[in-house]
Amino acid sequence: MTTTLHPAEPAVQAPAAARGGGDGTADTAARGTRKVFFLTILAAASALFLYPFVWLVVASLKPRDRTFADPFLPWPRPFAPGNYAAVFEAAPVLTWLVNSLVVGIAAALAVTLSSAFVAFGFAYFRFPGRGLLFGSVLATMMLPGAVTLVPTYLIWNSVGLTGTQVPLWAANLFGSAFYIFLLRQFLLGVPRYVFEAARVDGASYFDLFWRIALPLSRPALIIAFIFELKASWFELMKPLIYLQDPGLYTLPRGLKAIVDTFYQGGDPKWEIVLAASVITTLPLMVIFFIGQRYFVEGIATTGRRG
Repeated sequence: MTTTLHPAEPAVQAPAAARGGGDGTADTAARGTRKVFFLTILAAASALFLYPFVWLVVASLKPRDRTFADPFLPWPRPFAPGNYAAVFEAAPVLTWLVNSLVVGIAAALAVTLSSAFVAFGFAYFRFPGRGLLFGSVLATMMLPGAVTLVPTYLIWNSVGLTGTQVPLWAANLFGSAFYIFLLRQFLLGVPRYVFEAARVDGASYFDLFWRIALPLSRPALIIAFIFELKASWFELMKPLIYLQDPGLYTLPRGLKAIVDTFYQGGDPKWEIVLAASVITTLPLMVIFFIGQRYFVEGIATTGRRG
């Protein structure tokens, strides 16, 4: 009788989980530990950054003699919400809020559209010296703003616009080097054949900008808009230089006037100043939370453009 020998079949290794789950359980536990550690660090950093604003809100709801007492108390005791009503009685804060909105939106729209127009030119057109010209635009970012304060004031004074809100936003019609760079980087990521196909169909250069470049770069445009709105909202130097009429004040300029008034009278009234600071900050926080989805998207996509 003949016996046929078969080669030994390789042993089939059972999954780690079937053999007792030692390695899989250890990996899962390690990932869980790292996640908890990361979330703990993130929560601690968030609390650190949020504390100044929380302190501001809590202090603004305290009576005058307790404004700076108990800095770590999470709730004001006693509770004094009347500080916010006192702000509107002490100054025309509502008028200043409207002025800030008008100036901020005008400044943000002006710099966003003008910078996008220039950025489209740098991204689409190919011409000799383009790199040198773009470098010259970026070089203006190295120029300190204080250097141009006096010449800029003399220009606005020569055309009779000092004492108005126009100098607070009209200079943005000429664009900003930072936003030009930001929007150009985004537009460089748009496939060129999209523009070329539109040109074949008879689109003008302005059509390329208005109908293709602007819609496709919406996240980057929202970034530029929010950045400039924030910069204009908290701008104090320009209102100090150009505005003399309290009816034209923006919120930062009005807050400065409130502080000056209280100091001249010998009674600081810090509870009212802090309440006015909260009123100044809250609208911009609301705007940011409304546009945060586009803001984060724009940051991420702009970082991938080259």
